[in-house]
Amino acid sequence: MAGRKERVRVAGRELTLTSLDRVFYPETGTTKADVLAYYAAVAHVLIPAAASRPATRKRWVHGVGTAEEPGQMFFQKNLDESTPGWVPRAAITHKERTIHYPLVNDPATLAWFGQIGSLEIHVPQWRVDSHGNALNPDRLVLDLDPGPGAGLPECVEVALLARTILQDVGLDPVPVTSGSKGIHLYAKLDGGQTSDQISAFAHELARALEADHPDLAVSDMKKTLRHGKVLVDWSQNNAAKTTIVPYSLRGKATPTVAAPRTWEELESGGLEHLDYHAVLERLEAGEDPFAPISGAAGGSTGSAGSEGSGDQASNGADNPRLATYRSMRDPAKTPEPFTGTPDERVGLNRTFVIQEHHASRLHYDFRLEHDGVLVSWAIPKGPPETPDKNHLAVQTEDHPLDYATFEGTIPAGEYGAGEVTIWDHGTYDTHKWINGKEVIVTLTGADGGGLGGTRKFALIKTGRSDGKDQWLIHLMEKESHRYPRRRPEDDPEDLAGVGETPEPEPKETPADRASRDPAAPPGGPQAAPSSLDFRPMMATSGTVADLDGSGWQFELKWDGVRAIIIGSDGRVRIFSRNGIDVSATYPEFTDPALWPELGPDRAFVADGEIVAVGPSGKPDFGLLQGRMKLTRPGDVHKAQRTIPVRLRLFDLLYDGGTDLRAMPMRRRRKRLETFYGEAGESLAGVSIELSPVLDEDVEDLLESAAELGLEGIMAKRADTRYVSGQRTRTWIKLKLEQTQEVVVGGWRTGKGGRSSTVGSLLLGIPEGDGLRYVGRVGSGFSGRELAEIKETMDRLARKTSPFHDVPALDAADAHWVRPELVGEVTFGEWTESGRLRHPVWRGWRVDKTPDDVVPG
Repeated sequence: MAGRKERVRVAGRELTLTSLDRVFYPETGTTKADVLAYYAAVAHVLIPAAASRPATRKRWVHGVGTAEEPGQMFFQKNLDESTPGWVPRAAITHKERTIHYPLVNDPATLAWFGQIGSLEIHVPQWRVDSHGNALNPDRLVLDLDPGPGAGLPECVEVALLARTILQDVGLDPVPVTSGSKGIHLYAKLDGGQTSDQISAFAHELARALEADHPDLAVSDMKKTLRHGKVLVDWSQNNAAKTTIVPYSLRGKATPTVAAPRTWEELESGGLEHLDYHAVLERLEAGEDPFAPISGAAGGSTGSAGSEGSGDQASNGADNPRLATYRSMRDPAKTPEPFTGTPDERVGLNRTFVIQEHHASRLHYDFRLEHDGVLVSWAIPKGPPETPDKNHLAVQTEDHPLDYATFEGTIPAGEYGAGEVTIWDHGTYDTHKWINGKEVIVTLTGADGGGLGGTRKFALIKTGRSDGKDQWLIHLMEKESHRYPRRRPEDDPEDLAGVGETPEPEPKETPADRASRDPAAPPGGPQAAPSSLDFRPMMATSGTVADLDGSGWQFELKWDGVRAIIIGSDGRVRIFSRNGIDVSATYPEFTDPALWPELGPDRAFVADGEIVAVGPSGKPDFGLLQGRMKLTRPGDVHKAQRTIPVRLRLFDLLYDGGTDLRAMPMRRRRKRLETFYGEAGESLAGVSIELSPVLDEDVEDLLESAAELGLEGIMAKRADTRYVSGQRTRTWIKLKLEQTQEVVVGGWRTGKGGRSSTVGSLLLGIPEGDGLRYVGRVGSGFSGRELAEIKETMDRLARKTSPFHDVPALDAADAHWVRPELVGEVTFGEWTESGRLRHPVWRGWRVDKTPDDVVPG
């Protein structure tokens, strides 16, 4: 039975919650639904404790298991491609790579964490600002960790001693029982010192406790020194370290919580760790001991349904993010706001304002409410009016929230002197926000405002000049995006509007007619199979709703290229889906010794997928591009070392003189397993494997595929035959990410650094005697790929357009090419006008022809 599933709206975001009945904590029967309910209830206190801090997650996708058999856990820092675009994030550059961390700034993100099994949330003691820069730490933490023979009572003793030292230097700590073994002590800082300085101070404090109480405390992490003592772990103040955020669940056998406590509780004795039920009871009574640290005034910062970070204290006069703003202005000389207190229309992280600023030069100030401030850009020429012309934007200092309603005259001689009026204001929806890197939002302006309604903008950082961050602002498609993106699985009718036609009945070939009698194969019992006779059967894109009835078998969808393997006359050849011999490209699979013996009476035809596995361990279609075009033995031999490939077999069409295509899928699968078994270890030795049949609920399989970063799953009717060369609905692709094969019919010259090459490709789908235009793609290309594309486009040049209909703006500077090449893109959705929204280039499909390209 499928797990419980619900579509919910959280803080203006729509989420699909799946497998709600899945038990995450077997010892208490706590389900995913319980976890989601808990995180919704504590959002107003957890978010202030975590907001704007890069979050590392500990995930138990299938539950924590039991003490005897713990469930599988894995750490996750980087966001994968399946992450919703609206999840706030920060790009942090480490020594060798940049990692995109989520920021737990709103209840929707917290709910998404619960949906993907992120039970524990760990954050550093510092935040990032709106420019993507790491700020100085705003809190200190000591982790009191009991060694063997010690427990919470000893941790309480050390906590009380540490409290005295911290109070002597003006810090007032708050204890948090960790939900694991010990106690965390937090103290609020003013942000005036670096992580190294705070870490050094914490180290000295730990040494002082050890020196004064050597039988109780230890500052050295060596396990041999910790028996019967409490380790005062000062190292979590290091900028690279993280600590579990207060109010986060723990992935223990029972659902304990990192729970803020009062000093009275510690001093009263009998201290125990709390589970989530106890924490909820405390919150219902209005208790939030962590409020002095997080700034969650009064223990509450707004309803869980808001989109804000909940950091109300950061909205006020003590917000360190406004230090630059205040340092540039004198409140006695300018009427500009200083309190940071918003009016009633501000405070949900959704307010925007564009102000017309007649300073020394006219410009427009573009401000978005985000994490308790107005993140601001100066746009000299104002917001662009067409998608074809981007404007410069310069990120300036963060402004207080009450600036959203400011109009007036800044006196001469003061910073920004001149007249400020509101050009437009309203609310916005976030599609993407990477601090200091990229922001995509849809603004809904006021009646009569300068925007003239709803507009979608992308702001992209391009570099720095004169000490300021330089961005460009781009107007995206001129249509409303105020509502959540629809996907085909939300509405099966969506695909009908993009040119999908009813599937024709499969045409019967002579081979098909002969296959009705398996004993009489086409051409005689020992005929050498032909790649033309055994063209692959193709699947149709669909949704779970298309799986009528029972009898479906499921496999993972491999992100590679189709391969028909034909063994006959003592040799093995590999053919692409359009019948091209690609044996020279993949010689690792063509040694006859690897396959079941090919005698004079033995031939076979198998169907499969060739994939390249990237460093992450999952199929990487982009990596496979480096093999697909190679034919020279030297190039192929070199690529075999750098781009190893694997072959996944999933069907057997012909074996030992018998055409198997008329057999039901389940019988062909048994024959394939027998065939594979005959080869023994030889096939496995060269990474030839059976594509496993998965006997699980389809919703769970899709969830697992998403968690593994795979393309989706294949659903196949177990009782149906194999129809060569036809696209049928007995094989259905259930894709997690929408992809589309397209025919390239033209290109546009790039701008800036790409002025000498291709800026974008114009894409179409065959229709009648030409192409139906479906949009253009300008992202996803590597530098080397752009150079190759330019050479290819020049070779295919023609004078007239191959498209039926291209918008004038796209056709104005277009170069047309013969529509011979097929590529593949990912995209967000189909627009109502039949265009691809936000396409991203995946690569060429040299294994396909334009005739193979169909919508959806």
